[in-house]
Amino acid sequence: MATVHSFARALGERCITNDALAMLMTTSDEWIVQRSGIKTRYWVDAGTTTSDLALRSAQRTISLLAAQASSIDSIIVATLSPDYYFPGVGVLLQQKLGLTTLPAFDIRQQCSGFLYGLEMAQALVDSGKYKRILLVGAEVHSNALDISDRGRDVAVLFGDGAGSCIVESSSNQANSEQPNSNHRVSFEIIDTELHSEGAGAKELWCEGPGSSLPHRAVTPEVFATGRTFPQMNGRRVFESAVRRMVEVSHSILARNGIAASDLKLFVPHQANLRINLLVAEQLGLSSSQVFSTIEKYGNTTAATIPIGMCDALTEIEFVRGDLILQAAFGSGYTWGAALLKVL
Repeated sequence: MATVHSFARALGERCITNDALAMLMTTSDEWIVQRSGIKTRYWVDAGTTTSDLALRSAQRTISLLAAQASSIDSIIVATLSPDYYFPGVGVLLQQKLGLTTLPAFDIRQQCSGFLYGLEMAQALVDSGKYKRILLVGAEVHSNALDISDRGRDVAVLFGDGAGSCIVESSSNQANSEQPNSNHRVSFEIIDTELHSEGAGAKELWCEGPGSSLPHRAVTPEVFATGRTFPQMNGRRVFESAVRRMVEVSHSILARNGIAASDLKLFVPHQANLRINLLVAEQLGLSSSQVFSTIEKYGNTTAATIPIGMCDALTEIEFVRGDLILQAAFGSGYTWGAALLKVL
């Protein structure tokens, strides 16, 4: 049985308010809050990379382990904003942590990346291939956004951050001393469910740089047309996100014989507060069952769910048997859900 624990987070160094963005483009605090629920987000200082944020979060996760960092035998990093075109962030994080030649995987499922990584980590642990996996979602969006009136609909949504946790076998965890910390609460991974639909790929995407462009070029012409910035069909993505997150949540709950009313907490991906409120309403969840961080951090893509879990462990007291549902939808399209139980 695979368990997950030691959630930690790291944020960009600068808190960016809606009023600060209104000085850079034609927008307002009222406009942003009404459409997304976001009040602030954190952006990195110049020179801070995705692997830097991943490192800060991973170090905090490792500090919660009652074991040596060397006991980690694999790394999985989910991100859409790597330091370089290649190599991926996983190997950079491995080197920065000073770990030996363990395998490092990179997941590219955008907002669903953490859930894809969670299922992968669970499968690898349950197979016996690895005993203790460091799973990280990390993003630096701020240096690749169109901070202008042309890009404002997307630019106001995103923040920089990282979230991380440990996935390991229950037998491996049982051999570790358990510190008295709510952050060390352990969750059994009861079930996961993942989906994709490439037909929606261009509704939420960033075209360049990529092999669809000649020589992957970022030429002045390509840059001027905005093809290197994220593009989104807001209405289509909104509708698809609500529908798919509701579908997958109903599916995973029904498959495990669990009613929505049985959930202690719903921790969804944080893309838009209105999306999450609609999903919760259609699932029949009360406001006390839904955990939100988008007001503070914006959309940190692959990092939103582990960041949410970290904050939830600070603000909410969990007891044995509590059930947590996670769900996400993002570019690809990709979406999924995970069901956890407090041990």
